[in-house]
Formats: sequence, C-alpha cells, structure tokens
Amino acid sequence: MTRKLAKLILVLMLTICASAFAEPKLNVLIIDGQNNHNWRATTPILQRILKDADLFTVEVATSPADDEEFNKWDPDFAAYDVVLSNYNGKMWPESMREGFEKFVADGGGVVIVHAANNAFSGWKEYNEMIGLGWRGAGFGDRVTFNDEGKSVRTSKGGGPGAGHGPQHDFTIIVRDDSHPVTRGMPREWLHAKDELYHGQRGPAANMEILATAYSAKDKGGTEAHEPMIWVIPYGKGRVFTTVMGHADYSMTCSGFATTVQRGAQWAATDKVTLKIPDDFPSTDKVTVRDLKD
Repeated sequence: MTRKLAKLILVLMLTICASAFAEPKLNVLIIDGQNNHNWRATTPILQRILKDADLFTVEVATSPADDEEFNKWDPDFAAYDVVLSNYNGKMWPESMREGFEKFVADGGGVVIVHAANNAFSGWKEYNEMIGLGWRGAGFGDRVTFNDEGKSVRTSKGGGPGAGHGPQHDFTIIVRDDSHPVTRGMPREWLHAKDELYHGQRGPAANMEILATAYSAKDKGGTEAHEPMIWVIPYGKGRVFTTVMGHADYSMTCSGFATTVQRGAQWAATDKVTLKIPDDFPSTDKVTVRDLKD
C-alpha cells in the first residue's frame, strides 16, 4: 500500500467516524400562508436561520388559498420534531387542530414567532400552549416584571390589552440564565429594530419567562418589563415563544437568530448544544447578519 493510499484511507475512516458521532438532524416544519405580517419575506429568513445552524432539515407548509382545499389541510405533524408557526390567520380545520394537539402532547416541539401568538384566540388548547397572546384586556392574566426583577401577575381585566409602540431597537434582559436556551447569553443585549409587544394576555400557566424588554413610555409603552421569550410545557411536549421578529430586518439580528435556533433545538430535545456565537449582540451594539439568499 502506498503512503498516499494509506493517507486517503485514514481520512475516509476519520470522516466516517465523525459522521457516526454527529448529532442527527432535527426535522422542522414551518407553517405559513396567512399572516398580518409579511410571511413571504420572513419565512425564507427563518429557513435560512435554521439551516445555518447545521442541525435542522426544514420544510414549509403553506396554507391553501382555495377554501375547499384549506378545509382539507392536514399536515402530518408526527413526521417532524418541531413545528415553527409563522401563521396568523383563519382557524385551522378541526382535524388539523386535533393532530397538532396530539403532536405536542405526545412530545413534539413548537416554536411560536411574533404574530403567531396573535392567532386562534378561541382555541383553548392553543392558548394554553402559548401562555400569552395578542388579546384584549378582559381575556386573561397579564404577566410583567417590575424594576426589582420580580414577576407581577395582573388578573383578568386589570391593565392594558395587547399593543406596541413605534418600532425601535431595544434591550433584552435575560431573566433566567439557567435555562438551556438562555444559558451563556449576556445578561443584557441590544435587539434590532422591532415591535416591542406589551399587554399580552392569556392563561400563562406553567410559564417560565426567560427574557423581557422595558416598554418605555416615550416609545408608546407601558413602563413595565414585558415578556419577550418564554417556554411552556404541554403534555410531554415543549413550546418556545419569542414575540420578536416583526419583519425580515428584525430577524437578521444575530440575537433573534440565535434564540430561534436554540429555542428550536430545546423544543425538540429538551437540551441545547448550539453555542452562543461570536457575533451575538452586546449591551450597546446591534449585530445583524446577511440572511438573504
């Protein structure tokens, strides 16, 4: 055997060994097709974010435009590890809702992005999964943090309903640095221009708030620290929500991209191996990525 051939065989064996120990890809299904936001611009960004992690395979299910076809719409959720919702529109057909509930209860992961938490106010199980959503003041409880870093729950009817002021850069404050999604993140980091949701409402049961942002009065806000990232168990499954991500330019923030990647891995596996990247935002500097193909 020549030295060149021996070297080639060694490289091949090392490659095979590395592949054998590599993490298996997680299958993600993005749901879109209806939204009061520009899903045609944001879904490709979400696809790119997930693919850049080199951990996910990504497919997209777009709601049929035809009413008859929509009423028969029923993706096979069980074929995926995670369902990412970029959808805010017409109520899903009953069989699709039942399939989604079973998928999550049986251990499936869910990622809710921005306006997806606006959807389905009349769907009880969905409200339990997302915890807080874009609802009126009389819908359910509101949860915020005070200046001392303590969570505050306002009962149904108290305080404002959901809203937001003008878009702007704002600081994210990590409230739980022990959770796999936020572990290793800076305590504070600056998020790119976005809508800062306030007054979210819902059952908020078993909800663990990972990060907040201060909703300033001069930005049309509530003068409270509003939840931005949180997680909720549902049956054997896990639901990760970020209310950041209004537009494609908001999603190019490296902080947003990192939280979606880590949130998706956690929702699928209950752990996070993805590292905090070098380009993660600092306390006073937004960092963005070129995520357009």
